[in-house]
Amino acid sequence: MNRFSLAASRGIARVTEAALGPYQTAVIRIGFSATWLLFLLREFPHRHELYGPDGPWSWGLAEQLIGTNKAFTTLMWSDGGAWFEIVYLLAVLASALLMLGWRTRTMSVLFMVGVLSLQNRSVFMGDGGDNVLHLMSVYLVFTRCAQVWSLDARRARRARAAHARGERVTDRTGPALWGVLGLVLAGATLAGRMEGDWLIPTLLWAVWVTQALWWLAGRRAKPGQPRIMLDVVADIVHNGALLVIMAEACLIYATAGWYKIQGSRWQDGTAVYYPLHLEYFSPWPGLADLLSASGTMVMLVTYGTVLVQVAFPFTLFNRRVKNVLLAVMITEHAVIAVVLGLPFFSLAMIAADAVFLPTAFLRRMGGRAARARDRLLRRRGPGQAPEQHVHDRPEATHVGFGT
Repeated sequence: MNRFSLAASRGIARVTEAALGPYQTAVIRIGFSATWLLFLLREFPHRHELYGPDGPWSWGLAEQLIGTNKAFTTLMWSDGGAWFEIVYLLAVLASALLMLGWRTRTMSVLFMVGVLSLQNRSVFMGDGGDNVLHLMSVYLVFTRCAQVWSLDARRARRARAAHARGERVTDRTGPALWGVLGLVLAGATLAGRMEGDWLIPTLLWAVWVTQALWWLAGRRAKPGQPRIMLDVVADIVHNGALLVIMAEACLIYATAGWYKIQGSRWQDGTAVYYPLHLEYFSPWPGLADLLSASGTMVMLVTYGTVLVQVAFPFTLFNRRVKNVLLAVMITEHAVIAVVLGLPFFSLAMIAADAVFLPTAFLRRMGGRAARARDRLLRRRGPGQAPEQHVHDRPEATHVGFGT
């Protein structure tokens, strides 16, 4: 009983004392926001046909479907072309700022709103990766994904340095964003635009109120207990969301693998051959012919795909085997991006896989990227010393508004 109590207390302390996986959540933040940003930029010339008033999925059809499923989308607030352009451009801006980690808490909410607004407006636009992005955009709101590799982390380091010098740091941008978005949220609610599913409007209001409590606890409350309590709650929510993201990735692979087992083409080892020869999925016909020339190779890839997808959730108990299968899956998605012409599906899946990447590997990659950037800065400005970066302080973003 004593051992059990000790183990339980250690587990509770681990969950409540810190936000786990700072590097993993930073990678998935960058990965999903970059995937959505690249998709929006690539489809910018075709945005009206995909999600706008000129698309085959007309305003009337979308209105009928959303009246049934009660999905959240700001694009149904108005059928004007100007409103569509505003929503699309704000989705692009929010994706870019979330990738950079600027005011991450606010940008994660706006990123979610952009993803849901566009995808729920035209539900048939996508290649499978949109479903993953749809779910992850909601989960990211609950994470503290700006602890490292973000502009918020750099701002927090500078604020700590200023406090150490006895300087007073005043954040005006965060409260201004909070006030403006609060007015928009209140106006949309009073105008009846939030009718339908209660989940997303409730989440938007909850985040807005939480930001106010966070600011008051940090600026107005004299004792430190309120801020400590909010910090513990934020860590618990973050760790719970991280667990959900990992479980979601495992569920995707397990479901895909077990459904493949039931298919006759996967059972006889020929399933991979057919998509390679579909015109829609053959941007490089010569490469597809080369890969499918060997029946043995097709059979090995077919059976290997099923084996990796079914086995992956069980390999989480063995770190070495998990890392090997993780490398195999990332390589497989990279091949799918090139051979089948599904880059955004592959990028979304690679971003989901990144939650399982080892911390040591991510820190090494981050260190190499920082050194490469510093060398580039020295070449551009020989007389300027590069900024010192602290990669092992994920708690840095616990200060400031909107992180």
